[in-house]
Amino acid sequence: GAFFGFFFPGDSLLFTAGFLASQGFLNISLVVVLAFLGAVLGDSVGYAFGKKIGPRLFAKEDSLFFHKDHLVKARVFFEKHGPKTIVLARFLPVVRSFAPIVAGMGQMHYRTFLFYNILGGALWGVGFSLLGYFLGNVVPGIERYFVLVILAIVMLSILPTAIHLWKAHRKR
Repeated sequence: GAFFGFFFPGDSLLFTAGFLASQGFLNISLVVVLAFLGAVLGDSVGYAFGKKIGPRLFAKEDSLFFHKDHLVKARVFFEKHGPKTIVLARFLPVVRSFAPIVAGMGQMHYRTFLFYNILGGALWGVGFSLLGYFLGNVVPGIERYFVLVILAIVMLSILPTAIHLWKAHRKR
C-alpha cells in the first residue's frame, strides 16, 4: 500500500469494482470479500512491519530522518487517538498507507488495532464497493456520468488533507 497506494486511488477503484459488478462484469460477493480481506490483511501487514522494524529505526538517539522522540509521540498519540485514527485513515489517501505502520511503531495493542482494522476495512472496502454496486443498479444512465462520479470521489478523498495542509500553511 505504501508504494501502490500512491498510484491507485483505492476509493475510486473499489467504487469502480462495485459498479462493474452492477453491470454484470464482476461478482459483487467476490468483490466485497476480496476488498474486505485485502484491506484488513494489508493493514495487518503494515502494523506488523511497524512493530518489528519501527523500533530499530529509532535505535540511534538521532539520525537524519528519525528522532527517538517521534516514537514516543506516536505511542502517546495512538494511546489517545488510535482507534479512530485506524478507522478514519482508511478514507484519507497516503495516510491510509502509513497509519497501520505508525500504529505498530507506536505499540498500539494488537487486539485494539485488529478490532478497528476490521471495522475500518468493512466500512471502507465493503462500503465503497457496495456504493458503486448500488448506484450502478438504481441510477439510470450513470455510466454517462461515471468519470465525473470517480473524479468527485477522488476530490472528496483528497479534500480533508488539502484543508489540513492549507490551515497549517496559514498558521505559519
